[in-house]
Parts: sequence; structure tokens; C-alpha cells
Amino acid sequence: MKKKILIAPLNWGLGHATRCIPIINALLQHNFIPIIASDGAALALLRKEFPKLQTIELPTYDIRYSTKGYFLKLKLFLNAPRIIKAIKSEHKMTEQIVKTHQIDGIISDNRFGAFHKSVPSIFITHQIKVLSGNTTWLSTKLHEKYIMKFNECWVPDTSASTNLTGKMGHVNQSKLTVKYIGPLSRFQKTSASMQYDVMVLLSGPEPQRTILEKKLLLEFKSFSGKVLFVKGIIEPEEKIITIGNLTIYNFMTSELLEKSLNASQLIVARPGYTTLMDLAKLGKKAFFIPTPGQFEQIYLAKRMSEKKLAPSCHQEDFTLEKLLDTSYYNGLNTIEYQADFGKLFQLFERE
Repeated sequence: MKKKILIAPLNWGLGHATRCIPIINALLQHNFIPIIASDGAALALLRKEFPKLQTIELPTYDIRYSTKGYFLKLKLFLNAPRIIKAIKSEHKMTEQIVKTHQIDGIISDNRFGAFHKSVPSIFITHQIKVLSGNTTWLSTKLHEKYIMKFNECWVPDTSASTNLTGKMGHVNQSKLTVKYIGPLSRFQKTSASMQYDVMVLLSGPEPQRTILEKKLLLEFKSFSGKVLFVKGIIEPEEKIITIGNLTIYNFMTSELLEKSLNASQLIVARPGYTTLMDLAKLGKKAFFIPTPGQFEQIYLAKRMSEKKLAPSCHQEDFTLEKLLDTSYYNGLNTIEYQADFGKLFQLFERE
């Protein structure tokens, strides 16, 4: 009998869902039956990627950002009781799913309630240290408390000095059973001819995704080169609009996105960790615009700049002239790492 594995990514932008795609493919290759559980855009995206797999809708955390970045931490704090309630509902539902679907293992990407005490449960995160300014110690401690309920913590990065997460994914002491599984990306690098001067790749929670979309559409209207603009809005049908030099998509499936990224000279995007993994895999030049108030993205953008890999700027400061800075940066480096999923999945083979 094939073993059933529940794979549950958080619906916070599209990164958690997209980095689960190579894991789902690996589960299929190793003769497991993946069952996908999520909500919102993350679930919609994975349903498009894997139309034949069974999916289940989980309670939503409904995480939204503030319009002003400096209010983000306050807004998350005020929303904490509602998020905790969603986590409890999620855990109760996970226990029911394990029973009714005879689940043999769980892989949760940042869904705190998606675990079961009688079933091998894995938590995926790139943040063992959760950056939140002067409350980093507290957010890290709370994060660790939740992850301790899982059997293993998988970090999609290397344990070597050449890594992508920096201090977020590497700490000197941790009570967690941590395994570094290498960067995860659904893409492959190809030697495509360049079709676009710039590709804008958006995602992330509202309202900041929309705020950046409006700003960049306005800026790129006066750009002389060819621009591919992907809004990152998952809708029932793919929509394509052409306005002058701009070709605008609401979303792209993995196959088209891979081709488009390979065929683009420069990528403008949020420095979300999944985006970093994808661009590193493809060895792309990039310009990053961190989400206002999100300490993780601000740290990653600064780290990429300090390593002379990619420049960045604050959202309100972006102009087309800023893109000229990319000529002084090397672009993201490909980290060669082959995840040993056969060995990682051995946890699920135990009786």
C-alpha cells in the first residue's frame, strides 16, 4: 500500500506553496500519495499545478499587512488572537484528516497546527531565528515552541558557509531536530535567448502587493525596453494584457514562469526567500524591493547587497534610474545541492 502524506503550505504570498512543488514531485517519484491541504491563493495555485491530486481546504490565517510598513508589527500583534484561534482550528481539522484519510505523515510549511502526535510530522521553515527588530528574541522563542511539536524541522538551505538564509537559518544553539535539505526550486536553468529586458514578479499579502503593483506599472510605462509584468494574482483563467512595451499577466503556471525567467535579463521582485531560491537556481540578476516593515525581507535584501549580488531600495524610493545600479552587482549565485529525498522520507517508512 502506498503511504499517504499530507502536505500543508501556509497561504502567505505564494512562496510557501511554490517551494512545496518540488517536494510534492519528490513524494510522487518515491511512490507516496501526496494530499494537499491549504487555503486561498496557495491552494488555488497547487490545484492548478497538480489537478489530479486530492486537495483539502484548511482554516485561513487571513494574514494581511498594514498600509504603512511601520504599523506591521502592531497589526500582527493585534491579529494574534485570531491567528491563534485559526491554528487551533487547523490542528483539530488535521487530527480529523489523519483519521478519515488514513494519513501516514505530514509535511507542514509554516502551518503551526498541521501536526499529529501519532504521525511523523515535519515543519519546513527558513527562519529558526525569526527577525522582528527588538522583539526578535520573543518571536524566535514562540516560533521554537510551536516547532517543538513536530518530529523534525527542515530548513531549505545548506548548512555550509555559502548559504542563502544567513543568521535566520543558522543558529549556534537550538532545541530543534534540524535538517538542512538544500534550497528548493521548481525551476531549471536553460540557455534561453533574452526576450525581455525586465521581468517584474509580484506576490505577497495585501495590501502591499497592490501598492507595489500600482507604483511599478506607473514607473514602467515610461521604460523604453521590453517588460514582462506578472501580478501574482491567482484567478480561474490566465489573463494577458499588452500596453505599449508592457506585457501583463495575472499569473503564470510553473512551466511558463520558468521559460519567462530564463528569457529575462533582469528580475524586479520582493526578496521573499522562495524568490531568492528560484533566482539563485537560475543565476539571475535582480533588483529587490522589500515589503515595508517585513524584517525578514529587509534583512535578505541587505545581505544580497552586502555580498554584491543584487541591489535594493525602499518601496517609496523606487525609480527606473535605480535599475542602473544592477550593473555594479554580480547577480545571484547558483548553489549546487541535490536533496536526498529518499533519505529524508525514511521518517515516513517507520511503522
